[in-house]
Amino acid sequence: MVQHAENEILNTIKLCDAKGNLNPAAIGYARKPLIQSNLKGHFMRKKKWNYWCVYGDDLMFSAAISHLDYATVCFVYVLDYETQRFFEKTITMSPLGKKPKMSEHVLDTTICNHSEMKIQFLYDGYQETQITVTIPDFDGELLHADLTIHHLEEDESLNVVIPWNRQTFQFTAKHHTLPTEGYVKIGDRRYAFDRRDSYAVLDYGRGVWPRESTWNWAMASQRCRNHRVGLNFGGQWTDGTGMTENAFFFDGKMTKIHEDVIFKYDEQDLMKPWTIQTKFSNDVRLTFKPFFERVAKTDAKLVQSTVHQLFGYFEGFVKFENGQILPIRQMLGASEVHKAKW
Repeated sequence: MVQHAENEILNTIKLCDAKGNLNPAAIGYARKPLIQSNLKGHFMRKKKWNYWCVYGDDLMFSAAISHLDYATVCFVYVLDYETQRFFEKTITMSPLGKKPKMSEHVLDTTICNHSEMKIQFLYDGYQETQITVTIPDFDGELLHADLTIHHLEEDESLNVVIPWNRQTFQFTAKHHTLPTEGYVKIGDRRYAFDRRDSYAVLDYGRGVWPRESTWNWAMASQRCRNHRVGLNFGGQWTDGTGMTENAFFFDGKMTKIHEDVIFKYDEQDLMKPWTIQTKFSNDVRLTFKPFFERVAKTDAKLVQSTVHQLFGYFEGFVKFENGQILPIRQMLGASEVHKAKW
């Protein structure tokens, strides 16, 4: 038994109809960011975010701008692989404050200005996103990041509309193996990023969510045996919708996996190995071995959220559509479980 083939979208289309409900013709996936997130209405239920994660040789750097209708939340965190120095800074701005401009298009400029944190995702309209981040007090030191993300014209990406119903739905775009260069400076320490072996992942989300949600997300973008390889798997939140966010990327070309994947892990000890496998076939057979756990909790009146994001290594294999096996060996990435009441 396998899931049905998902609808592939080949032309630009709007996510919502004139009333702000899901446009049925937008349900499906695309290899390019063809879906326009024209969200409106649904007072206090809309969720929008742009999350970047960059894997360098020595440092993992992440920055996000999100708008949840009733608050803007921005965060930046870093992980030094060798020392396991980790620090995360989050700011929450009330709806009365200045809202960030959250674009309807996946690749566009998004900026968050705050006295404690300035984040800019500047898209040049063609091939590059410039990420600049300045935080005066980041674990007692000045953080400044200046990174250039390259969008290769021939690369494919994962762009999926997940339908729970006409009133609750999500468009997610996952862009992988984006060559990145620049630097992140924390105090006196400068981390260099070289585009030959530093890769960024973009997680762009726009949707109208149910009040309570749980999801898993696993991702990695690395150079493996002189090829660019990206992994993207999601669990729980897409179950029963007929759509998945499951795919892998090989030198910029996407293999879409139409099956659900099952995440298995010990909820009492998330540092134990995880397994990630396709539900019906053996197209995905991966073990994930964590070496670091990030815990991020939000407990505001309207928002309660707990993220356990594990960093570690993937082992196993994935299969191309022709049955050929792509071995995965010691591939650095992340896997998470997120529970939200928002």
